[in-house]
Amino acid sequence: MYERSVWPICQDNRWWSPFGKKRAKNGKNPGPPVHDDLVERDFTAVGPNQLWLTDITEHQTAEGKPYPCATNDVSSGRMVGYSIDSRMKSSLAVQALHDVGTRRGDVACCIVHSDRWSQFRARSFVHASNRHGLVGSMGKMGTAGDNAAIESFFALLQKNVLDWRSWASRDELRIAVVTWTERTYHRRRRQVRLGRLTPSSTRP
Repeated sequence: MYERSVWPICQDNRWWSPFGKKRAKNGKNPGPPVHDDLVERDFTAVGPNQLWLTDITEHQTAEGKPYPCATNDVSSGRMVGYSIDSRMKSSLAVQALHDVGTRRGDVACCIVHSDRWSQFRARSFVHASNRHGLVGSMGKMGTAGDNAAIESFFALLQKNVLDWRSWASRDELRIAVVTWTERTYHRRRRQVRLGRLTPSSTRP
């Protein structure tokens, strides 16, 4: 079978699975949006810093769960900012946002799209977005397709890193996530939507 043959067909026809990945709710449910959905499943951008997608995942280690939060620039497919913490709090999402905002300079008017979990609805995250001049956007509650592009990244991360073996510590898993993202996903994994280029060989 051709590599990832189903994904481009679904993307071209705007088909998405109604089933999202399992999440740890930590006693909280997705709430009302603080932003409108400005993306509406159109995961395209003609240049950098026009559309970012952000999300959080989790995995178990022997000493507890780490929670990676990643920010993806749609135009290049790069993970341009991420943070990993032992607690799934708003500070996790804020740190990932500051990471990319600081390194990329003027990012005013860039849309940052997320789901409706509390970390992205928190005042601290909204204030961080405003400080960088970002424009917030949120998908519908419980609809994985509304953030499908970064869900796809996390599915690859799960298959290639998280589920590969058992992990003794959060720090061990953190190093593995960063190494795979920077060395493999960015430099070696060719993407159909990028014309079979890797994220590192496209625009910044």
